[in-house]
Amino acid sequence: MADQEDVRRIALSLPGAREAADRFAFSVERDGRQKGFVWVWHQRIEPRKPRVPRPDVLAVRVRDRGEKAVLLAGDPERFFTEPHYDGFPAVLVRLPAVSTAQLRKLILEAWRCVAPEPTAVSRSSRRRPRAAPRPGRPG
Repeated sequence: MADQEDVRRIALSLPGAREAADRFAFSVERDGRQKGFVWVWHQRIEPRKPRVPRPDVLAVRVRDRGEKAVLLAGDPERFFTEPHYDGFPAVLVRLPAVSTAQLRKLILEAWRCVAPEPTAVSRSSRRRPRAAPRPGRPG
């Protein structure tokens, strides 16, 4: 079971990564702007009221909508989305449902999506992460 300290430790170990001063979010500079790759999810509890941070759920950047669909279909207990993220390349991850090793893979891939070349490993040489463990096999 992963937690926010695991998220912070993993994210800040990546080249150029930095934590936002005003919220639990991590980004890297690309083309002169900060690009987020992992952040705490803010849930809409009541209509027309501000969203509320959910420290047990992360928004994690993914490569594209195809990768997002694979993750969502492969393990709905770990990954989900909401209308706010429709069309945006990110999935919501339930932290208590992922191991530290799974979290590390998710955050590394998220960082690679936004990190500048050549800082990130060439996108063409990256291995695609498994969406979810196979039934009956440890993840």
